Amino acid sequence: MDVDATICTSYPRAVRTVRVVLGEDSFLAREAVEAVCTRAPEIDLVGVAGDVDALRDAIDELRPDVVLADIRMPPTRTDEGVQLARELRGTHPAIGVVLLSQFAEAAYAALLFEHGAAGRGYLLKERVRNREELVRTVQTVAAGGSVVDPLVVEQLIERPRTSPLADLTKRELEVLSLIAQGRSNAAIAAALVVTKRAVERHVNNIFAKLDLGDGEDVSRRVAAALLYLAAS
Repeated sequence: MDVDATICTSYPRAVRTVRVVLGEDSFLAREAVEAVCTRAPEIDLVGVAGDVDALRDAIDELRPDVVLADIRMPPTRTDEGVQLARELRGTHPAIGVVLLSQFAEAAYAALLFEHGAAGRGYLLKERVRNREELVRTVQTVAAGGSVVDPLVVEQLIERPRTSPLADLTKRELEVLSLIAQGRSNAAIAAALVVTKRAVERHVNNIFAKLDLGDGEDVSRRVAAALLYLAAS
């Protein structure tokens, strides 16, 4: 797998300037991201916050298109970014979120994409130095797409694979695309007009063909979804 570029779903790039709010408590990291955004005419950095409470206030006041947020922010510096991304699904569903991390942490990525990948991204901070990469990420997420750092995908699937979806049937690909949207088995059954038991068979076949083992169902669904996104 090429780890020199992030994996983005194939959504068209936004042509307008994307309004961004940044949440980052590290002064050096904040300055670095601000500098990159300033050099990118495609990005309008409208607000910066140093903790999650200030970030929530900035989001409510400024209504950005995308939030760039560190995973760990005050007050606890544990998973504030992940929790905020989940909150925004309900409070501001149109706002995209890109989480920034120092390391490829598959557990946090799994939580981020647990309820669907649309408008969500996970990016290593080292990639933010590349202006084109940051612009592409922000535009993709603003347009409702998703971005996954390939190092995170490698952690979730344990080893790189060639054409991991090649063995899936057309129906299994349909089921997998709905899994990537965060839909439950019941919702998939309703969308495809089949029984829930039929969906469960397809899901189990998908897990087996993608060699996702016998781990927790949520983790396997996320890993399968990220493989689908990586191949899209």
